[in-house]
Amino acid sequence: MLTYSQFAFVAALITAVLATFAYFWAMAAGHRAVSQRAPRRQRVLVGEAGDDLLDDLDGPGAPLNEPAAPAYSTMSATTLARIGTRLTWLAIAFLTACLAMRMAATGNGPFVTQYEFATSMAWGILVSYAYFEWKYRARTLALFVMPLAVVALAYAGTQPTEVDPLVPALQNSLLLTLHIIVAVFAYGAFAVSFAAAALDLWTPQKWRHLIPKPEVLDRLGYRAVVIAFPLDTMVLVLGAVWAEIAWGSYWSWDPKETASLVTWLIYGGYLHARVARGWTGKRAAWLLVIGFASVVLTFVGNAFFGGLHSYA
Repeated sequence: MLTYSQFAFVAALITAVLATFAYFWAMAAGHRAVSQRAPRRQRVLVGEAGDDLLDDLDGPGAPLNEPAAPAYSTMSATTLARIGTRLTWLAIAFLTACLAMRMAATGNGPFVTQYEFATSMAWGILVSYAYFEWKYRARTLALFVMPLAVVALAYAGTQPTEVDPLVPALQNSLLLTLHIIVAVFAYGAFAVSFAAAALDLWTPQKWRHLIPKPEVLDRLGYRAVVIAFPLDTMVLVLGAVWAEIAWGSYWSWDPKETASLVTWLIYGGYLHARVARGWTGKRAAWLLVIGFASVVLTFVGNAFFGGLHSYA
């Protein structure tokens, strides 16, 4: 069973890489179509009236009364983007099979080792992106989300895959499963918020006509954090309960605990700054970037700083 799980993991990695290439190729094709012909603009609502997410990679940005681009130039970009979407869903299916087979083989949730958590993290990133693409048709988020998933999978591929007996701290399977799976969804949504911020901050000027408007990206990032922040709060609470059972103390200022708290404070500060202080645009985007950097530190920090979580 573990062998088949590894096959599914490799298939997921290859599929995710292909999906990444498809999305970037679609972006390039859309840019080329805009350069050659007057593009066609398509309105897509993002959750509420007035949110025009021009995100079909067809070259949005031209006035509505401009002549449409020839079918061969626009369809190539759209088709490539749809291929990227289908490959993303296929990667999710492969990762789901990988994790399910590993869980069947080990008898516990696939959240114990760095290999398992990195694989689960990639799964959470892809599922979160797939939700945002489905709900908001925010395909250009893939330009930053997919590389994150590929990096997480590549990192997982460098970690040992052997199955070892659970250390005593991990033998409460219910709390372990709840704590980690909530973290997977929280960090996946944080990755989407980072992608929205990164698109706004780092997209070259010549490509900006192919991505959503800055205010739309700002709303997408905010909506991702609105999902992720309550989940991250649950991660802290469940982790504290688990710590009291495993180590006899709700809080030990372990490096991973501390990094997780810092992450929570950063995103709490972002929500306060945005809602109470009216921070939007570049300032809010930089907070999302800083927050996701803290997520990454929380994820890999125990490898450098040790602590009670050094087994993970």
